[in-house]
Amino acid sequence: MPEPNTRCGMTMEQAVDPIDFFNCWMEDAKHSELNDPNAMSLATATPDGLPSVRIVLLKTVDAKGFSFYTNGESRKGRELRANTHAALALHWKSRQRQVRVEGTITELPPEDVDAYFKRRHRMSQIGAWASQQSRPLDSRAALLQSTEEIEKRFPGEVPRPPYWTGFVVKPTSIEFWQEGDYRLHDRIVFTPTPNNSWTKQRLYP
Repeated sequence: MPEPNTRCGMTMEQAVDPIDFFNCWMEDAKHSELNDPNAMSLATATPDGLPSVRIVLLKTVDAKGFSFYTNGESRKGRELRANTHAALALHWKSRQRQVRVEGTITELPPEDVDAYFKRRHRMSQIGAWASQQSRPLDSRAALLQSTEEIEKRFPGEVPRPPYWTGFVVKPTSIEFWQEGDYRLHDRIVFTPTPNNSWTKQRLYP
C-alpha cells in the first residue's frame, strides 16, 4: 500500500532526521484526526519492573526530545522519578500510522514549566491545584468542592503548583510504522549515534 497523501512531502525512504519526519507526520495527523492528534500512550515502570500505561498529551518535539506535563506526585510522576526509562506510542488511525519511542527521562527546567502553565486555560490551572492526582477520592462532589475553593483562593492569576512539572523523553530509538496491504507493513527505526546523528534501519513487519 502506498503511503496516504501527505502535506509534509516526505516518505519513509526519504527521511533522514526522525524529529523532522515525526513533525511531518504530526502535521498530517492534525488535518485528519478528529480529536487530540498529540495523544500518546506513556509506559512507565517501578524500580521492580511493574509496568503501567496511560494516555497523555505530547506538547513539544525538538532536539531535547518528546515533552509533556503532569503532576509530579501522580503515579506516573513517581514512577518516572524512580525509574528514568519510559516508552511512548502514538497511533493515528486515520493515517494508518504508528510511532514508537523509547528513551530516558529528565525533568524540564522550571522556567519551561512555568511558561507552559501560564498558557493553560484558567480552569485547567485550577484543576492542577484541586486534583490530588492518583490518590483516593471520596466522591465527585469532593473534587468539585475543592475546585470551588481553589477558584476563591486564586481570584486573579493562578500560580503553578510546586508539584506540577514537565518531563522530556530523550529518544534511544524512534520507530515509524506505516500500514501495508496483507500486513506487509513498512517499519523503519532510527537510533542516535555518539556524534549526534542518526542511524536508520528497516525492520520486518
